[in-house]
Amino acid sequence: MAIPVIAIFDIGKTNKKLFLLDRSYSIVFEKSESLTETIDPDGDPCENLESLQQFVHIGLQHVLSLSDFSVKAVNCSAYGASLVYIDDAGQVIAPLYNYLKPYPSSLQKKFFETHGGEHVLSFQTASPVLGSLNSGLQLYRIKHEQPALYERIRYALHLPQYIAYLLSGQAFSEMTSIGCHTFLWDYRSNDYHAWVKREGLTSKLPEVAPSDLVVDSPGASDRYVVGIGLHDSSAALIPYLVTFDEPFALISTGTWAISLNPFNTAPLTRQELECDCLSYMQYRGTPVKASRLFIGHHHDVQCKRLAEHFHQDERRYGEMAFDREILSKIDYSFEITAEPKQLLQNLRFENRELSSFENDAHAYHQLMYDLVVQQFVSTQLIVRGTGVKKIFVDGGFSRNEVYMNLLAKFFPEMEVYASAVPQASAIGAALAIHDTWNDGALPSILELKRYHIRS
Repeated sequence: MAIPVIAIFDIGKTNKKLFLLDRSYSIVFEKSESLTETIDPDGDPCENLESLQQFVHIGLQHVLSLSDFSVKAVNCSAYGASLVYIDDAGQVIAPLYNYLKPYPSSLQKKFFETHGGEHVLSFQTASPVLGSLNSGLQLYRIKHEQPALYERIRYALHLPQYIAYLLSGQAFSEMTSIGCHTFLWDYRSNDYHAWVKREGLTSKLPEVAPSDLVVDSPGASDRYVVGIGLHDSSAALIPYLVTFDEPFALISTGTWAISLNPFNTAPLTRQELECDCLSYMQYRGTPVKASRLFIGHHHDVQCKRLAEHFHQDERRYGEMAFDREILSKIDYSFEITAEPKQLLQNLRFENRELSSFENDAHAYHQLMYDLVVQQFVSTQLIVRGTGVKKIFVDGGFSRNEVYMNLLAKFFPEMEVYASAVPQASAIGAALAIHDTWNDGALPSILELKRYHIRS
């Protein structure tokens, strides 16, 4: 008898994945490809949409043909800050411009001078000024630099909703994509910002639909429903939201460490915006205050420096055991009471002389202490005064014993857990539409390990 499953497309910048999950949310099929990028007309790298379309169409047909499984639903998660432009016939008519593409300073200046200034718009849209990472500015750029192309656009779809469009043939806007540092959404009025309406951009944006909406599959003989897609960072939060009712924060780690607090809906302050805080929108339609820290990048750069100085393999540092005795040798003189912006901008370890350390283990513990000082400051910005008693860490640093023990030391009043949720964004996209395809109870899918350390 065929196993009932949900198919999830999980589209990252590097890897494109397709999963089948059974009703207990176990992965029973997996396919992954790394697609070669192409370039846009300016010579900047961008997603190869033709290859991505083939991955989605061929992947879907393949899983539908598997006799061991019966696909009941399909959904997707994908990276954000990226727009796909389609015409009246549903054809792509422009590149998927990379969110790292340089944004013209003159046009950005014109935008803010016309529509109220950086600080006002950042506050109202909960969006730091990030250039092309503010996807609303991408559409604004096309309107002002490529008016002929702009006139041909029927819909500008965020990438998760474009993947969903490929699956269902229906176009929607969705809150986890709109609400993530796009400059499009006014968090005060819970509507598109006035500048979006003044510029007429709403004519290029499809109907806003709930994140848990499903529509029928396009084929008459198919009997599955299709979700409308979610931003991957917001999707990765869903396994925690469906498991815990009491306030918690999640630190999602990788190149960036993004601290997310679904229980902090207060408007962003100017200080928070200056410290790289922003708001996401979770799938239930309420704000999630977040802070970002470039910790993974700084960790890798400094580990390379350690490896060269001490003649070691840099891969050993992420797996290094935590040593309590080394803590007594660490320089604790960093003032946590200093200005948060200053602490977050300058990693003290960059200026430390490696020759002052007894060995690379001593140096690595000092590096992690200096990084966790920044992590504490960044996370405190979004958890203080909100009743949060649990902090979960997922991603690469959840497996770093030095990081996890030091984090527990900095948050002695909290329960600090390393969490393992395999393919969290894919599972989150499945959980978002659980009731439409799965008549079973929500399973416990979190693997948690608590860390304690005495001061």
